[in-house]
Amino acid sequence: MAIMEVLAEIPQATQEDLLTIGGKTFRSRLMLGTGKYRNAEEMNAALEASGCEIVTVALRRIDLDAPKRSILDEIDWKKYHILPNTAGARTADEAVRTARLARAMGLSDWIKVEVIPDPKYLLPDPVGTFEACKTLVDEGFIVLPYINADPPLARRLQELGTHTVMPLASPIGSGQGIKAREAIKIIVEQATVPVVVDAGIGVPSEAAQAMELGAAACLINTAIARAENPALMAEAMKRGVEAGHRAYLAGRMPVLPYASASSPLEGVVR
Repeated sequence: MAIMEVLAEIPQATQEDLLTIGGKTFRSRLMLGTGKYRNAEEMNAALEASGCEIVTVALRRIDLDAPKRSILDEIDWKKYHILPNTAGARTADEAVRTARLARAMGLSDWIKVEVIPDPKYLLPDPVGTFEACKTLVDEGFIVLPYINADPPLARRLQELGTHTVMPLASPIGSGQGIKAREAIKIIVEQATVPVVVDAGIGVPSEAAQAMELGAAACLINTAIARAENPALMAEAMKRGVEAGHRAYLAGRMPVLPYASASSPLEGVVR
């Protein structure tokens, strides 16, 4: 069969290529944050190059009374699904108030829950996160919680009714890569909702690794925003996520303790 005939038989978009959260379907499995960019032009170039459809915005860090344009004015709402987050919240109550403000403003019923009381290590508070998620699920929000790579917590949040779990790969903004590999594998194994690896990814190969573990998506901010060329890095991250997802679907070869010849030995001319 000719190569073009083979390629023609490969589906360009299957159900496995699609990501569904809260009843909405997305083609891209890469989500982007909007913090740390040097300017709005670089941010929008990165969003475009990434092919992302979900963009997260820290509501508490926006001065709604300021006369100048805010980050919300710089994003094309018709093109991207805006995901407000509760970054800056140190307690469950603060996170809940932020979510309610986003809803009251007409931004979204979706909310990425972040409860981070420690300003040095920026690790999410599991108790505060659980409490905030319980309240917000009860109030009908589409809840996407940012958590440590903690399998029991991820399981409890899913049972509570959250629409994803979002474990960190390593500390936020660190670029350390997939430090929580084994815990993320367990979370994926036990998942009943999409698992989004969030925080710590520094380069596209690490995004691919996260997807190869079976993650449904990656959320990336600092690695793109702080790159010398954010748009180019965003495109590279897109390709890393796509490659990792396809590799997971394909199923990797088994890891062997010994060598295995690439060419068969039967019929070799001696």
